[in-house]
Amino acid sequence: MRHALTHITVLDLSRVLAGPYATMTLGDYGAEVIKIEQPGRGDDSRHWGPPFTEGGQSAYFLCANRNKRSLTLNLKSTAGQTIFRRLAAQADVVVENFKAGGMERMGLGFESLRAGNPSLIYCAITGYGQTGPDRSLPGYDTVIQAQGGIMSITGPTGDGTDGEPYKVGVAIVDITAGLQAAVAILAALQHRDQTGEGQYIDIALYDTQLSWLANVASGYLLSGEPPRRYGNAHGTVVPYQTFATADGHLMLAVGNDGQFASLADAVGEPSWADDDRFATNPARVKFRGQLIPALADHFRQDTTDVWIRRLRAAGVPCGPVNDIPTALASPQAERRQMLQTITDGNGDRIPLVGPVPKLDRTPPQIFRPPPLLGEHTEELLREKLDVTPAEIEALRRNGVV
Repeated sequence: MRHALTHITVLDLSRVLAGPYATMTLGDYGAEVIKIEQPGRGDDSRHWGPPFTEGGQSAYFLCANRNKRSLTLNLKSTAGQTIFRRLAAQADVVVENFKAGGMERMGLGFESLRAGNPSLIYCAITGYGQTGPDRSLPGYDTVIQAQGGIMSITGPTGDGTDGEPYKVGVAIVDITAGLQAAVAILAALQHRDQTGEGQYIDIALYDTQLSWLANVASGYLLSGEPPRRYGNAHGTVVPYQTFATADGHLMLAVGNDGQFASLADAVGEPSWADDDRFATNPARVKFRGQLIPALADHFRQDTTDVWIRRLRAAGVPCGPVNDIPTALASPQAERRQMLQTITDGNGDRIPLVGPVPKLDRTPPQIFRPPPLLGEHTEELLREKLDVTPAEIEALRRNGVV
């Protein structure tokens, strides 16, 4: 099977989630990803648990580090810096998420590395980017969610405790920043193919979070009205929210007036489609306080499964509100190969969520398990730099690897 990026070598200095997610994405497409970690400790997320595998691998680390090899290297040592420069001289991409200026202080910044490799693509992922008054602050997903506005529109409606802002249930800023970084790296590789030039990529978690405020941001910029929380409802599309049923909840997503007419028929209220309060979406937004309670009364009368079958038969977009086990075990997830298993270096069977894109010529693939700390140090030093066994032993004695 062909892989799109088998000709690309990535040096991954990043830790935790945003950077590792970006490099894992490149690795899924066949890029050779060398994960460079601190000797004796490694990526911080290796220690974030439980749960852990029997061999000690954390679930958090496993989610973002497949398709990589691990090389331990002390970048604070002169010998470690020399080894890294030699590796960078033959690499295509460097990804790091030190605080702004951290790599420069070790003499390993972009300008220094570019001197030995003019075609190098260098991606720095930080909390706030390389410029601006907050550039020196550390970047943590939940802090960015709070500071970037998404928490102000996430959570229940109301005041006091009931109106507490909520974070998203996963580190979504990190994940989307990683995806932004992967896309930028691919664009830079295309530019390099045409010009031979490498370039510097500056990815900020804060910028990423602002970018996916999407229609909420544009609505504020157009109207001047600060957005508010709607719980599981939508600010400008009605009805577009969760409803309680006799045995659980369903999510309803009525995106146009035709779908609303079908919904009205399905709940036994066909006259709603011609009611001036409900016939159009702007009217439904205005009169949501009358429509939503009436719909809620209907949905409480039967089970989620009954309503899902009835609404889907009528062409009304909807779905059950599943828990994680149900979502992962669904026939759809199985058919899409979204759960896969691979064996790691300890012999543990590792279940992983699979790659998303389905390409018919160069599909992404899980072909290497998340590495044990330093699992490939000797292999990589021999393969890439022709370091002898005696030299490797000396490097270990001196704490370089």
